[in-house]
Amino acid sequence: MLLYIQENIDAVTNTVSEEKTLSIYKLIMESGTGGLIIICLLFILLAVALYIYFERFFAIKSAAKIDENFMNQIKDYVSEGKLEAARDLCKNTNTPTARLVGKGISRIGKPLDDINKAIENSGKLEIYQLEKNVSVVATIAGAAPMIGFLGTVIGMIVAIHEIANSGGQIDIKMLSDGLYTAMTTTVAGLIVGIIAYIAYNHLVVRTDKVVYKMEAVSVEFLDLLNEPV
Repeated sequence: MLLYIQENIDAVTNTVSEEKTLSIYKLIMESGTGGLIIICLLFILLAVALYIYFERFFAIKSAAKIDENFMNQIKDYVSEGKLEAARDLCKNTNTPTARLVGKGISRIGKPLDDINKAIENSGKLEIYQLEKNVSVVATIAGAAPMIGFLGTVIGMIVAIHEIANSGGQIDIKMLSDGLYTAMTTTVAGLIVGIIAYIAYNHLVVRTDKVVYKMEAVSVEFLDLLNEPV
């Protein structure tokens, strides 16, 4: 009798242990065909978002580098009339701010409004380059949870379909497939959406800092031109 009880306890323990060790891989594989397709799509979107994030992160980081002596050298060259040396310095400094100053130097001799307009237009192009593909990350951040929710709807439809066709005999295994699809795709969509949302906002903050530096340098350059000779 004690042996029989012990065997039952061991069986229950093994069952509980198996349930506790349910892996993410098993959850994904048991989510059904529709769930697998949606999860694969979400993984692709996640890979795209991460690629764009790191590519833009390093590009923006490179653009944010400004030599503290850059504007001092520009001021010295302009005040001494060495415009060619100032242009060469801007060309050798591969940053958005240097290109803006270089654009302004190339317009020296024209009215200040023309110089200001040229710098503004050049600035818009530089900002466009900094923000390239960032909108794709924002789109993924918004679309991923919706795609996950689509998987939830599909999973619930499958579950309801199984109940309707069970004829009073509900198959828990078939019903669970639909619920797996519903839950796993929702979680996957939310994870991808959260990661993409954080990545997008981080890129926006980094880009705004670069734009602020560009504006500050542009104002400093225009003030230099406004100084009395």
